[in-house]
Amino acid sequence: MNTTTDQKANRIVPIIMMIALFGMIAFVTNLAAPMGQVLKEQFGASNFQGLLGNAANFIAYAVMGIPGGILLQRVGYKKTALIAIAIGFVGVLIQFLSGHSAQNMAFGIYLLGAFVAGFSMCLLNIVVNPMLNTLGGGGNKGNQLIQVGGSFNSVMATFTPAFVGILIGEAAKANIKDVFPVMYIAMGVFAVVFIVLLAVKIPEPYVSKSKESLKKLMTGALKFRHFVLGAIAIFIYVGVEVGTPYVMLYWLSDNPEVGKTIAGFVAGTYWFLMLIGRLVGASIGGKVSSKTMLGTASFVGMILILLAIFSSTDTMVSLPVLQRSAAGALSFGLAQVPINAMYIVLVGLCTSIMWGGIFNLAVEGLGKYTAAASGIFMTLVVGGGILPAIQGGIADMAGYMTSYWLVFVCLVYLFYYALIGSKNVNKNIDVADE
Repeated sequence: MNTTTDQKANRIVPIIMMIALFGMIAFVTNLAAPMGQVLKEQFGASNFQGLLGNAANFIAYAVMGIPGGILLQRVGYKKTALIAIAIGFVGVLIQFLSGHSAQNMAFGIYLLGAFVAGFSMCLLNIVVNPMLNTLGGGGNKGNQLIQVGGSFNSVMATFTPAFVGILIGEAAKANIKDVFPVMYIAMGVFAVVFIVLLAVKIPEPYVSKSKESLKKLMTGALKFRHFVLGAIAIFIYVGVEVGTPYVMLYWLSDNPEVGKTIAGFVAGTYWFLMLIGRLVGASIGGKVSSKTMLGTASFVGMILILLAIFSSTDTMVSLPVLQRSAAGALSFGLAQVPINAMYIVLVGLCTSIMWGGIFNLAVEGLGKYTAAASGIFMTLVVGGGILPAIQGGIADMAGYMTSYWLVFVCLVYLFYYALIGSKNVNKNIDVADE
């Protein structure tokens, strides 16, 4: 009895650490877009260049996705987590050092830091889900812990752009040094989690080893049409999830009637609605199919984006967001924003449930190829860096609202995948372990 109690007590600390890392993934990842606003003002960067930090962060997934899985199998979850945390600390430290660098070098040093931090985020994504599942004992308890971690991830995604908006305020020229408090927090959390995780004992999730090579398993997964189309859907989805609020953040920051501080809070509201959507999706997931959820969400998203594109940017509406008073106090109130921003923010409800729906549909019927398919999925998260940069480039050339046609086309593809592309037409392929 005492042994069981001790085991549960010993797991509380690593559970808290894993949940903290879940939050850090969102914290560091969502730092890239508001940092892009700083780069635009400090270096005169374009929207495309401002989103290069975000691109560098996500391109690391393409480089590290599969090697990360191999590292996990060779050294285990705890060592992989420690390596990821150390890399994350270095990545944020490099970004911090860019604020102390010469003006002609700072931009490049920041991009290097974003790229290094991306390696960390990729490794942490590989680790935290199965770790929480194991620490919870698997089954419903394990899934419950993952949901808690996912919710904290959404909370941090909501907090980050709003916090950066407060730090840079409405100064004529924002500077990387203005965002130093965020970097201090990130490095501090990484340091504390590393020390604690190094000291505690945690169970190692079981990693099943197939008799077939990883290359053969990945080739096998790519024989399934619905998986290939689903992998493309993940690439597109992450690009939509990231680009939709980030380009809006830049647009509102450039709008003198809104300003940088409110723009940060409005972008944070998008991520808050993603949190709400995930909670709703989790509650109805047992009754509504992934196909129905993805189809409905992508169709509603298409309608909202069309409304945003065709509505007048001169029409202002009151949007409930956090605000900062003249005295510096935070309060919840109504902010006047263009109606287009309201429609874009509401897209957060749609994107919230898409990852799970796409993943479930894409790996259905893959059997022994599922693990290899997951590695391919992690690699294609790079879409979150490439598509927003392309959208930023379109915004530079043709205007902010015109850039949302890219988002619309992406949602059309996701709608097609839900209705038609997700059907498994390769049921004749043997998926049993040899």
